[in-house]
Amino acid sequence: MRATFNAPLFMIILLLAACRSDPVHYHTLTPLHSGTPRSTQVGESVRIERVMVPPQVDRSQIVIRQGSNELILLETEWWGASLADEVQSALINELNNRPGGRGKMTLRIEVQRFDLVPGQYALLDARWRLRAGQSADPNSNELICQSVLQQPSGATVQDLVMAQQANLRKLAIIVSDANRTGARRCP
Repeated sequence: MRATFNAPLFMIILLLAACRSDPVHYHTLTPLHSGTPRSTQVGESVRIERVMVPPQVDRSQIVIRQGSNELILLETEWWGASLADEVQSALINELNNRPGGRGKMTLRIEVQRFDLVPGQYALLDARWRLRAGQSADPNSNELICQSVLQQPSGATVQDLVMAQQANLRKLAIIVSDANRTGARRCP
């Protein structure tokens, strides 16, 4: 028996194959911690009031830099949540792995730059405010600082994400140390 060629069916299959898109990969700034989790009460001593990120990178898709002025939106590489939420979750996670501080503090973060440069570095430039007591208390002591952190990175998106995780870990250490020691000057 001879098979017949069905041209319309072949065209539909060909069109569906052409429409196939690459799968989306999701990334998080919160790393896995190996070993036994620490039971600290830092989550109770530092409350993150707000995290702001630059509008250029505040997207679901990961944005990388190329050259001196080009931004590239990676269509198949996405954050697991909004970038501001990813930064906040990573900082909460890192702060919860640090020794407790000197009482209830409120932290506000304004990310000035969040650069991912494949094969070179990940850069985090953040202005942060650590305030004692409730955030609405105008008489509370506050420390306003800026931290610029840069970590070398490989060429892959995973390398860039891991480098930015390291920057956020360093920022959490700086904030935690300022809280623990009651610093009145920026580290």
